Amino acid sequence: MNVAEIKSCDIANGPGVRVSLFVSGCPHHCLGCFNEEAWDFDYGVPFTGEKEDEILRFLSPDYIEGLTLLGGEPMDPRNQAELLPFIRRVRAQFPKKTIWCFTGYDFDRDILGRMMRTEVTRQLVSMFDVMVDGPFVIARKNLSLQFRGSENQRILDVPRSLAEGRGVWVETYRK
Repeated sequence: MNVAEIKSCDIANGPGVRVSLFVSGCPHHCLGCFNEEAWDFDYGVPFTGEKEDEILRFLSPDYIEGLTLLGGEPMDPRNQAELLPFIRRVRAQFPKKTIWCFTGYDFDRDILGRMMRTEVTRQLVSMFDVMVDGPFVIARKNLSLQFRGSENQRILDVPRSLAEGRGVWVETYRK
């Protein structure tokens, strides 16, 4: 897996001050995507142990609320396998920090419907607090939306969604 970018102090991709990991590689190729260069799985630099350690250092201050995964496409199966051990480290070291994941996949149809058949996906998704799902749709672009770019995208409470077997909107952004 490659990393397109790491932001150590991000206030745009989830509540509070966050660390954001932009992975490389995306199969969706949404028209109007803000991060087209990250569509290429070879874009950026390899996700090494040193990169993991750097992100963990960025997460350590008390004012950092959590980690956000975006891309590219973190939920692409080619990225999930490398993200899983890293997200385990994040959860073990920072159990009170939130983990958000932005994905172009639809939670109900794609994540629950077919991707959760793999153990890697089940374990990875179970460690997320919030998932912003759905592709960016330029015809539904709305700049007034918080934490999403188009009106079709949802901000989902992952633990409740898994428990209920369907996407459940987040009622609050804080853990």
